[in-house]
Amino acid sequence: MKVVRIPAGIYAANCYLVYSENDNKEGIVIDPGGDVDDITAQIENLGLSIKYIILTHGHGDHIAGINELKKYVDVPVAIHKDDEYLLKNGDENLSSMMPMGTVELSADILLDDGDEIAFGDITAKIIHTPGHTPGGISIKIGNNLFTGDTLFAGSIGRTDFPGSSFEKIMSSIKDKLLIYPDDTIVYPGHGPSSTIKREKASNPFLK
Repeated sequence: MKVVRIPAGIYAANCYLVYSENDNKEGIVIDPGGDVDDITAQIENLGLSIKYIILTHGHGDHIAGINELKKYVDVPVAIHKDDEYLLKNGDENLSSMMPMGTVELSADILLDDGDEIAFGDITAKIIHTPGHTPGGISIKIGNNLFTGDTLFAGSIGRTDFPGSSFEKIMSSIKDKLLIYPDDTIVYPGHGPSSTIKREKASNPFLK
């Protein structure tokens, strides 16, 4: 399995290309937040066959590039069922207040906790991690956790938005993410990667 990180859009939300190294190079796009030319260039250069676009949550900075990206790779868009309403409303997903302008669309797949998505020889497990948004998810692929805006290197996601909850995000992190082995790699929605061990040891919110 290979992971390519592309800081995308004016808020530098991490878009990830995750793909199989087998012959067909099937992959997924996680959180295309903008800079679609950069995303498609990487897909082209690597010769990837994209099967799904998976969203960790429905905020504008993580979804801004979807409509343009789907013109290049017309594949299903998946989001947790509790964030479906965010995708459909630019005021709710905050894009109407962001420089990229209003982004609205409908999901093709509504996810639930424990769902699995397969591509190539890889299986992605969906972990419902609410708190930043009601339908926030983390995606576990092998020894890797894609945590969206739930857990960052040295921080956690904001909980001052409508539908956010500090209590829920802390429960999500402690009960659903920190249970994984210390060497699990954390790929967050913004900023650099980390590990579960490092976050246990140094994240001030987890002391």
